[in-house]
Amino acid sequence: MDHNLSLYSIFHTVATRGNISYAAKDLFISQPAISKALHKLEEQLGVILFHRSSRGVTLTDEGRLLFEYTQTAFDALNEGTDALKKMYEFGIGSIRIGVSTTLCKYILIPYLKEFIENYPHTKVTIECQSTFHTLKLLEDGKIDIGLIGKPDNRKYLDFFSVGTIQDTFVYTKKYLDNLKLREAGIDNNDFTIFNTANLMLLDEENITRVYIDQYFRNHNIIPNQILEISNMDLLIEFAKIGLGVACVIKEFVVNELNEGTLIQIPLKNPIPEREIGFVFHKQKVYSRTVQNFIDFYKNSNV
Repeated sequence: MDHNLSLYSIFHTVATRGNISYAAKDLFISQPAISKALHKLEEQLGVILFHRSSRGVTLTDEGRLLFEYTQTAFDALNEGTDALKKMYEFGIGSIRIGVSTTLCKYILIPYLKEFIENYPHTKVTIECQSTFHTLKLLEDGKIDIGLIGKPDNRKYLDFFSVGTIQDTFVYTKKYLDNLKLREAGIDNNDFTIFNTANLMLLDEENITRVYIDQYFRNHNIIPNQILEISNMDLLIEFAKIGLGVACVIKEFVVNELNEGTLIQIPLKNPIPEREIGFVFHKQKVYSRTVQNFIDFYKNSNV
């Protein structure tokens, strides 16, 4: 549309009021200015929109046709304005978060619980992906925020730490007892257990697996039997039924360790802690809802 929207607004107001004088008061402009605008619009469209008389104005056939469309258009604009006001008033908005299944369950949910209590009208979309996929989604603009382990390359990212986690190896007492019956010389205080145990790890696409594989290389550990599991919850459950030695995040099995359901291998060289946190694109302009979430987690005590 090449014509100025204000001309259509003036036309619509005059058509609604049926009087240039009344329209001028509604629009806070002079009558001559309105007459000039109407003539300009008629000239641009090449039609006569109003019949003019001393009693006011009435629409021509062409004017009535145009008015039907302007009515629809300005109704839509008013609905849009009302929706925006409601969005601002109630804090309505949406946010897309990328996170692994494990961090979602143990880290993100407590944040979301408190955030939703403060912003109950927010639509939250969760993309449960590996760290690698989360970073790709963030780079492609398909999510707003990611919750991941601290990345090495953060050129385009802002990272806000929410704490640290530590990987560890756990098993049941029964599994170790049976392993000792089958294998002579097993010592749970030594790396020799990795040579004979059924070692359960996350799959190779997971950043945790990359981290553990590097730990093995640094300490010349060569596991002989590896069972790959798709997520941390399954690792924990398989360890609890005595299927093998599982590499899990210590903070997520605190209860099992305290109860003695699982036993932690006392490594001579503990696996270094990892930092986890929220990441978002430095240069992207975010919506009010996303900014609310960023401000929330930066000031949260969760």
